[in-house]
Parts: sequence; C-alpha cells; structure tokens
Amino acid sequence: MAESKKIQLEGRVFITFNIKAVTGLHIGGSDTGIEIGGVDKTVIRDPLTNRPYIPGSSLRGKVRSLLEKYRGLPQNQRIGQTFIHTCGTRDDYAGCDICQVFGVPGEKDFATPTRLVVRDVHLTDGSAQELEDKARTDLPYTEVKTEVSIDRVTSAANPRQMERVPAGAIFGPAELVYSIYKGTDENGHTIADPKADVNRLRTVVEGLQLLEDDYLGGLGSRGSGKVRLRKIRIGVRGNDNYLADPRLIGEFDSLEGLIKGLDDLIGEVEQTLGLS
Repeated sequence: MAESKKIQLEGRVFITFNIKAVTGLHIGGSDTGIEIGGVDKTVIRDPLTNRPYIPGSSLRGKVRSLLEKYRGLPQNQRIGQTFIHTCGTRDDYAGCDICQVFGVPGEKDFATPTRLVVRDVHLTDGSAQELEDKARTDLPYTEVKTEVSIDRVTSAANPRQMERVPAGAIFGPAELVYSIYKGTDENGHTIADPKADVNRLRTVVEGLQLLEDDYLGGLGSRGSGKVRLRKIRIGVRGNDNYLADPRLIGEFDSLEGLIKGLDDLIGEVEQTLGLS
C-alpha cells in the first residue's frame, strides 16, 4: 500500500531590510473618490495611518517577474489580465527554482508549499516624521509629478498628474520569510529536499539584485521606482527549537555585501538546521 504524501518544515530563514526610494516611488492605489481636477494616478495608502506603503504582493510579484524574464521562462499561466510562468509537469517543477520558491496553483497535483512569504512594507516612522516636518509635499507624504503626453499627429498636449513618494523616503523593515522543507510523495519519492531549498536562497538574492537594477512600482521607464536595499539582516529558526529567537547569522549594509557573503551564509543556514 502506498504511503501518503509527507511534508515537514525543517526551518525558516528571515530576511529583513529597508527599502530606500532613490527616485520617486509610485505604487498605484484606488482612484475611487478622486475629485475632478485631482491627481490622475494615486498611490496606495494604509487606511489607518494614511501613509503610503509597499504591498508585499507588489514586491513579490515584481521579483518573480524579473526572475522569470532573466531565466527566459515561458509565460503560460493567465492571472487576470497578465501571464506568469507555471510549470506544467512534475519533472519540470522539480527542476524549476522559480516555481519552487514562489509556488504554483494549488490545483497542480505535484505542488508543494510555497517557500517565500513577503510582508507588506510600511513607511518608517522616521521617514514619515521627516516628510511631515521638513518636506514641502503636495499631499500628505507624497509629491505630485506632472507628465505631458504629446499627440504625434496634432501635437496637442495631454497633461497627467501622478502621485509619488518622494526620493529619499525609507520603507521598512521589509520581511521575507523563506521556509525549508523535506518531503516525499505517495510513492516515497523525494518532493522536497532541504539542502536544495537552502541553495535556492541564491535565487531569492538574485531576484533582489534584479530589482535594484530595474524598478519597483509604476512609471519606471520614465524615471520612477529606483530603489536600494539597506540594513539587511538574516536570521534562522530551526524546527528543533522553534520557540527560540531566530539565530542572527548575517548583517549587511547593502545588497553588495550580502552577495559577497552568500556562500558563507548558506553554509551557516545548513549548519544551523543540521544539514551540513
């Protein structure tokens, strides 16, 4: 008689960092209720504080999209009005870092738990206070950038107003929670290898580098959304004592420092989880 599928959590890696807006940042919100003559494209705001924030879905989706393009993966799964990559077979999934890290639709019979969770990222209190006290913003915590499109035939100008969080604003701490599993399917075949999961942390870091080289949010091709990651901290919590505080295994001022120390960091994760 075949055994049932088994999945066990071996541990989690916690990656926290601040996101600094190097240029104005626009992540769109709802325009419901915008008055005539107001801003054409607003930013998303926390309904309790009215402060702009970065949704975890926006950060996660952008990193996944960049990685899919970098790896040249087929865009074969429709999600609303867009397409993403999803592996179609068990064999493809076993060798796909992107689908292992970011997940596939739950109806796929070969799916295992998604490894990466990305939290919402709020404007820091210090940055919010600075915008309140020192910056001359058009709206609370934000600036209004006017763009003009020109009709190529008539040369008529069509001005539009875009809301952005000003350059220099800091969001954080961002938190990425990366889970490491081991597991077997109904026939006893490996479907989750903890050492492979640890090594896929390289894919997460690779995605963060792609993000820094690209942009976050909208209007990126017109100058918005350039970001830098700062004050990066890496912690690990194993299943042998999950109630203990995560073990801090790395602190880096920038993504460049994290990349230089990545091999040692992966070794520390393996040692902490008893995989080395």
